Amino acid sequence: MEAKAIAKFQRVSPRKTRLVARNVIGLGIEDAMNLLQFTPNKPAGILYKVVKSAAANATNIAVNVDTMFVKEIRVDDGPVWKRFMPRAQGRATRVRKRTSHITVILAEEQE
Repeated sequence: MEAKAIAKFQRVSPRKTRLVARNVIGLGIEDAMNLLQFTPNKPAGILYKVVKSAAANATNIAVNVDTMFVKEIRVDDGPVWKRFMPRAQGRATRVRKRTSHITVILAEEQE
């Protein structure tokens, strides 16, 4: 059985989120949540909430959560907010504020 949770339009860069997500793939739920809880990055807090949500979804489909692990974390690009920042001599430069769509899939360990 698999459980899934999705967080869309998260205001964090996909590139930075993938760096944190790479550390969690393949870990058990307890280990993954402990690692994310004590990682001092903004994406870690968002990933923690999505993993926690996926674990809650797993309890609703009557699966033993203790035997589950993080099978996959997919971080896709969301829409980009385009802003302008004033610069010298009346110019302006574009600031691209990126967003992410985060998908976490948990699976049961094969025995």
